[in-house]
Amino acid sequence: MANIRVSIIQFPGSNCDHDAYHAAELQDWHPVLIWHKDHDLQKPDLVILPGGFSYGDYLRCGALAKFSPIVGEVIQFANSGGLVLGICNGFQILTESGLLPGALLVNRSLQFICQHQFISVEDTDTAFTNRIELGKILDIPIAHKEGNYFIEPDGLKELEDNGRIIFRYCDKSGKITEDSNPNGSISNIAGICNQKRNILGMMPHPERAAEDILVSQDGKGIFQSLTHFFECSL
Repeated sequence: MANIRVSIIQFPGSNCDHDAYHAAELQDWHPVLIWHKDHDLQKPDLVILPGGFSYGDYLRCGALAKFSPIVGEVIQFANSGGLVLGICNGFQILTESGLLPGALLVNRSLQFICQHQFISVEDTDTAFTNRIELGKILDIPIAHKEGNYFIEPDGLKELEDNGRIIFRYCDKSGKITEDSNPNGSISNIAGICNQKRNILGMMPHPERAAEDILVSQDGKGIFQSLTHFFECSL
């Protein structure tokens, strides 16, 4: 088993940091919690920006978090090729900090959504999805009010042309329809990666579906893919 070091960033308002920590331990990784005021990522193999409400979502979700000292370190780490996984609020922080394109807007219902959600795996050529079958339907919980992904048409075309849309919202049979879109995201987008494919942002919470005692274990595939990636990189 690879000695995988994982730095999980904590902000005032984070509430999924310990969920991510637990999911990392289940993979026999070595997680550590890093406070937002710190300047040292502690030499990780992977950085996780967890879900929650960093800084109370003041101004916009993720808008203040991007100014945290540790996020500057995350940006340097990501730009040097380090793996970064942003979940829910972490995805919002990634877009606000410019590491991923687009923006997360208020859900079209204007309501907070907390439910199990089906998503389709649209690309497996990433460290995060290499052990998941292309087109597989995953049952991954969502919990957000600002999960409505938006990007301008040119940006959407670039994502589609380069296989950067990693997950889409779908129904139980895998059909990608308007009815299966919980928040109004353009093109049913639930997760995207950057051009170098070392950064993944996703609104669903795989860490909440990564253990046998839970209703769904479909989040395991993402963590198992990362383990496989690191083992193959040794």
